[in-house]
Amino acid sequence: IHQIRGNIAHSTLENFYDIDISQWTNENVAQKTQSAIQTLFFHYWQQSKPRLQELHLSQDQERFYFEETMLMLMNWANHFIDDVRNAIHKKKISVQEAVQLLTPIREQKFVSDHYSVQGFVDAIHQLDDEVHIIDYKTNASLELKDEQKLQLAIYSLLYFEKYGKTPAKVGIFFLRHKLKMMDVDEQLLELARREISLVHAHTSACEHIDDYPQHVGPLCK
Repeated sequence: IHQIRGNIAHSTLENFYDIDISQWTNENVAQKTQSAIQTLFFHYWQQSKPRLQELHLSQDQERFYFEETMLMLMNWANHFIDDVRNAIHKKKISVQEAVQLLTPIREQKFVSDHYSVQGFVDAIHQLDDEVHIIDYKTNASLELKDEQKLQLAIYSLLYFEKYGKTPAKVGIFFLRHKLKMMDVDEQLLELARREISLVHAHTSACEHIDDYPQHVGPLCK
């Protein structure tokens, strides 16, 4: 369920920026944003019904995850509305120009033959002279874990390899809570290089199944 609802949330946010906003105004931007998010979410939830049915959730369980995911997306929508209004106020621009300014590059695939690494970046924002890379998370934790820091470090390294410059900041938008950002520096890039190198060194040296013991956890069932 967590994977399916994560995919639904990502699809909702990815396609939100493609909707028609020609009729949006300063007065209706909040209502229009919330309505668009709700419509997209319901569409992708219905589209995922066959996969949801395979989980054999009870009606109450499915309703719980539906409502919880909707609340996460409404939380994101409220942050987006604030960003639009701030952009309108600070830059003296229209709603349409503000949304365009805040529209990121979405689901960009990065592939590195040099590091033998690839990944999909949820959102790349160009804000004035800075590039910010953001990943969306629907999980319960509201703190940046080591594996998430490594994920962001690898994204930064892939961006640097492709464009010859580092993003200014990278972060996780915890949809239950808020956006948490961190600066990108050489230390972060070196973390990615070191961890990638360690993984490749281990997997190229150890090819027998016994070298990869099972770690049985709740997801195994």
